[in-house]
Amino acid sequence: MLTERTLTQLQLCTGSPARARELGQLGYMQWLAGLPARAAYPDAARHALGLAAPFEATDPAVGEFCALLRASLACPLRPLDLALPRPRRRGGARMRRLSL
Repeated sequence: MLTERTLTQLQLCTGSPARARELGQLGYMQWLAGLPARAAYPDAARHALGLAAPFEATDPAVGEFCALLRASLACPLRPLDLALPRPRRRGGARMRRLSL
């Protein structure tokens, strides 16, 4: 269920490729933090990739999420390039209301 929720959040309007990258990384971190303690990572990552792959071509943030999953499966001992977004103003409540 967490995977579906993460994908829904990633399918929002991203605005720019840089923002899509940020959202994809945040989605990956959210998905990873939501895994159960005893979950087998490769199985969970393949399952998430199977759910996300149909949306990869149309949603750039989902594409970034898929790229991170593939990179983690291909070379599990290599650190991923993940970063929290730099704080900046994005328009506040007015922009959230306009997005609806």
